[in-house]
Amino acid sequence: MHIEEQRPINKSSLSEFILLEFSEVWEIRLLYFVALLIVYLTTAAGNILIITGIISDYRLHTPMYFFLMNLAIQDVGQVSVIFPKSMANSLTNTRSISYCGCVAQVFFYTFFVASDFSLLTVMAYDRYVAICNPLQYEIVMNRQACFHMVTTVVIVNLFYGVLHTGGTFAPTFCSNVVNQFFCELPHLLKLVCTDLYLVEVGAILLSAMVLFGCFVFIIVTYVHIFTTVMRMPSVQTRQKAFSTCLPHLIVCSIFVVTGLLAYLKPTSNSPAHPDLALAMIYSIVPPLINPVIYSMRNKEIKYAVKKLLNLRFRSLILQS
Repeated sequence: MHIEEQRPINKSSLSEFILLEFSEVWEIRLLYFVALLIVYLTTAAGNILIITGIISDYRLHTPMYFFLMNLAIQDVGQVSVIFPKSMANSLTNTRSISYCGCVAQVFFYTFFVASDFSLLTVMAYDRYVAICNPLQYEIVMNRQACFHMVTTVVIVNLFYGVLHTGGTFAPTFCSNVVNQFFCELPHLLKLVCTDLYLVEVGAILLSAMVLFGCFVFIIVTYVHIFTTVMRMPSVQTRQKAFSTCLPHLIVCSIFVVTGLLAYLKPTSNSPAHPDLALAMIYSIVPPLINPVIYSMRNKEIKYAVKKLLNLRFRSLILQS
């Protein structure tokens, strides 16, 4: 493959980026579009059902479900940032995304992913207080405290998104060809021709340290939780405690594993289908699996969703 000499691109003349093409064959592109559409609608619908179910059932107006509802909101945002544009490109056989669109993708995707992990960390603390210090739970995790936690998560990660977006797009780009199906940070940084990109690399390393700290906090928290649970005399109480903790722990594990697989691998200079497949996995699997795990392991969520669907079905019958 012939590699052209890279030259700096004037920011005023850089109006778009060229994304990775799914395939040159129309039938394969159509297959990609249908598959992405099904996965996207399934993910969005599952998370929206959880959001609506929690809002509509007053029994679920507790800290645990409040955090779960916000997690589902972040998941809907995460998939909505990248997949509609990817589906449109696949269907219309275009590879371009505007400069502003790319900036928006980087900002919102970074914000939603960081908010996801921040909420998972807060949810670990919520479970710790509920199980290890139940007598203080209503005092520590009151409504005002929960609201402040979520507000802090949003504000901090908005700043986090601005930091990474500014660090990514401040330098000059040597190329506008992104070897990924969306504007992904590591692939964008490979297009930078000045040393300013080292600032963003430093920010990423600092973020990795913070995320690792959150992960360690979650692990230590669950060590305390499981130690406390195993000391409980009642088998039924232990089972109930495990049923509220296991979904969260599974979701955390999926999030961390898929993220590590995606970002610890070296980025290639040429289009690579393994990179595309891996990006698909880490960008869609956590938001898709989250509602499945929580709905399968949680009787209250199951009941709320069934009740919501039954009411919706009855209203449709009455209207017809």
